[in-house]
Amino acid sequence: QVQLVETGGGRVQPGGSLRLSCAASRFIFDYYAIMWVRQAPGKEREGVSCISSSDGSRYDADSVKGRFTVSRDNAKNTVYLQMNSLKPEDTAVYYCAADGPYASCRGAASRLRDYDYWGQGTQVTVSS
Repeated sequence: QVQLVETGGGRVQPGGSLRLSCAASRFIFDYYAIMWVRQAPGKEREGVSCISSSDGSRYDADSVKGRFTVSRDNAKNTVYLQMNSLKPEDTAVYYCAADGPYASCRGAASRLRDYDYWGQGTQVTVSS
């Protein structure tokens, strides 16, 4: 059973915007922390933005603060990542991943290997 499905990737010019969507099963959406994770070729995975359903905590990596916003739509069981002012260094495969149940986003970026569920990923390319 597929638990997480990402959509919304694509190619955009520097300075542009994209919105990624992560559709989750009801159980995951209600009880897990969901993190957007990216991996560029030759680089380690990086936790980008997180939102937790259990304690309301959030996390944004320093590299995306002020540019990326994570949000939830409870009616659609979907977590979004709005990405603005995109830079070439944002180019990567973006995954949504779930940690829990009852996980917090506090310290989440340091325990990516413990995440229980992963989506298939969506490519984001920022290039002129």
